[in-house]
Amino acid sequence: MRILVHDYSGHPFQVQLSRELARRGHEVLHIFASFFQTPKGALEVGPADPPTLAIEALGIGEEFAKHTFVKRVRQEIRYGHVAAARLRAFSPDVVLSSNVPLDPQAIFQRAAADAGAGFAFWLQDIYSVAIDRILRRRFPGPGHLVGARYRALEARLLRNSDAVVAITEDFRPALENWNLEPERIHVIENWAPIEELPALPPDTEWRREQGLADKRLVLYSGTLGMKHNPALLLELARRFRDRPDIAVVVISEGPGADWLAEHAAAEGLAGLRLLPFQPFARFPEVLASGDVLVAILEPDAGVFSVPSKVLSYLCADRPLLAAMPGENLAARIVRDHGIGKVVAPDNLAGFADAAEALLADPGLSRSCGANARAYAESRFRIADIGDRFEAILAGINNH
Repeated sequence: MRILVHDYSGHPFQVQLSRELARRGHEVLHIFASFFQTPKGALEVGPADPPTLAIEALGIGEEFAKHTFVKRVRQEIRYGHVAAARLRAFSPDVVLSSNVPLDPQAIFQRAAADAGAGFAFWLQDIYSVAIDRILRRRFPGPGHLVGARYRALEARLLRNSDAVVAITEDFRPALENWNLEPERIHVIENWAPIEELPALPPDTEWRREQGLADKRLVLYSGTLGMKHNPALLLELARRFRDRPDIAVVVISEGPGADWLAEHAAAEGLAGLRLLPFQPFARFPEVLASGDVLVAILEPDAGVFSVPSKVLSYLCADRPLLAAMPGENLAARIVRDHGIGKVVAPDNLAGFADAAEALLADPGLSRSCGANARAYAESRFRIADIGDRFEAILAGINNH
């Protein structure tokens, strides 16, 4: 098959799937948005990659206005036309589209239909739920009308897809409520490219380069967007203010990271270290350097967002500390498999208490880390995952 994999974010596991599909002899074009600010995967074709794989970054020719709603929507629509043009030029048999905002997804899906390509909507998040909540808060009155428009748009895009790949069974009730036939819904949980994320000893070169070799690290790596409360990370820095042996390391960029930097400076929190996103090639060292790995998610996210950073953390053989709704899939994985501690996202004191408890109990931390790696090794086999995606794409080819 000629397969176009479209991952707007450029995350690590989506491009791993593209590599696996290309390794099986399919001609695969993997495209992503170059301007979207988030941790990226291995997005360059390497000497070990099969000749049937191409990876391309698509841009819009200007800085992305991520936090200006109207301009952002205009830019996303422009991006949708860029991606649609690339689809038409490639002329795929099937398309797998992931993490794409709804307006450009509509343009992209229409281009796929015009090209006669089967379309699989890889549903990472139910965007319209978050959009509706945010707009209602920001624009009381008209916000609910715009939110309703996005709910209707997302429902239509899903119904117009030949297959929907949801990342959790928790999405199924919402999909069936939007009148999707059960046979078009496939559930494949997200994963991390475990082959590219080996578990390493904590004394890494990266840790020494950052001047952190003599400290224990509570580490957060990832975006700090509207679904994340940076005050939780600030609370950790406050709790360990008088512990020079402990550093809170936050690897992120954008307004959330800027907010943390301002407040840390104002409060004199020297133990909070802020760093930009690190190259994916160094990511195993980054994760290995953390004594506790941190994930956060706002209450509004509920079951409709599963942080991919948690899945990468699982590969590192380290305990996890999660502040997120208890019903979320990531929270259930951490709690049910003995991987760390989960607290409610509004419990700042409990969050810091849990970090202290993990740092104070080396035996518990070792056990949680071993459980995390074992979970990843049992669930993240790309050959098995590739089988499932290949079957779905074959089923919609020449639909």
